[in-house]
Amino acid sequence: MTESDVRREAFAMPLTNPAYPIGPYRFVDREYLIITYRTDPAALAKVVPAPLVPLDAIVKYEFINMPDSTGFGAYSESGQVIPVRFGNEEGGYVHSMYLNDHPPIAAGRELWGFPKKLGRPELRVHKDTLVGTLDYSDFRVATGTMGFKHKAVDAAAATAALGAPAYLLKIMPHVDGSLRICELVRYRMTEINLKGAWSGPGALDLHAHALAPVAALPVLEVLSAVHIVADATLPLGTVVHDYLRR
Repeated sequence: MTESDVRREAFAMPLTNPAYPIGPYRFVDREYLIITYRTDPAALAKVVPAPLVPLDAIVKYEFINMPDSTGFGAYSESGQVIPVRFGNEEGGYVHSMYLNDHPPIAAGRELWGFPKKLGRPELRVHKDTLVGTLDYSDFRVATGTMGFKHKAVDAAAATAALGAPAYLLKIMPHVDGSLRICELVRYRMTEINLKGAWSGPGALDLHAHALAPVAALPVLEVLSAVHIVADATLPLGTVVHDYLRR
């Protein structure tokens, strides 16, 4: 293999057998349980990187089931998104994500900078309750529950929420361990086909864990719970701030 071959063929690790295909990535029947809650503003201030600014002491805890996704197959994830402002634009800062499938973990970290780690999330319906759970190293760190499809949510509002901009902090070290890439990345879901959106009573229980510290943003008050099913496309992102550029 020549140097020209390497430049032409290289896309992702490993060179001759990448962990994921080239995007964009289409998701069919992507299902969300999103529980919005009020948290400690001091705790929130410690984890939101400038130049992002928290809109309020609010966190959105998400459980997501993805049964059909381009190149990634079927998997689930769970984590926290913080409503923020970047300049004059409002969106969400993706603070934590835990997945049960390697290809989307590798792609998410390498391409966009999603803060993905290996965990065991699940989203399912149990009788009259939509139940989301997250286990990390055989320990339950999050449980979210919602009454199943109690009330329909405005379709336009749900679609707009799914299509809002989101921000990621992409960090990649150099081979000597120094910082080589440190960028704020923006992306937004496109081609959204909403199939249903509902609200209902919700509850969220978080537990402390050294390596999955979702409880570091404690639940002070649950504000809302929504259940959404939609098709959507995840395009590639754009760099909006470079922390290493002086």
